[in-house]
Amino acid sequence: MAKDFDGGSFLLRVLFAAVLVFGTYNPTSFSYVSYVLAEGHEFGPITAIIGLLLLIAWIVFLRATFLSLGWLGVTLGAALFGCIIWLFVDLGWLSIDSTGAITWLALIVLALILAVGLSWSHIRRRLTGQVDVDDIEE
Repeated sequence: MAKDFDGGSFLLRVLFAAVLVFGTYNPTSFSYVSYVLAEGHEFGPITAIIGLLLLIAWIVFLRATFLSLGWLGVTLGAALFGCIIWLFVDLGWLSIDSTGAITWLALIVLALILAVGLSWSHIRRRLTGQVDVDDIEE
């Protein structure tokens, strides 16, 4: 059934969001941005196709997230995760000087916000029983 939603469904959305985020950019040399900016790289059709596929995926993910959560929801989610990172710094679990760790955490937060945005309609329906106007009757 298309309306079934469980922890596995959410984890799959987290995985897809993480692949998109980390495939686009990460602090290692294994990302689209690193590939394009690599010394000696010549822009060609493969680079353009991959870039367009990533752009399409970003548009789909961002549109779904903003339609589901809205600006307020995205802002509150980012603020919540930002405060959690602040707590980690305050507790001494994370150093503010560790730009690599902060970058990884910011990318993880972005992937989580996208995954929640993709899942929010399902989560809200499970929590409240309310159905979005976009939902079509079976």
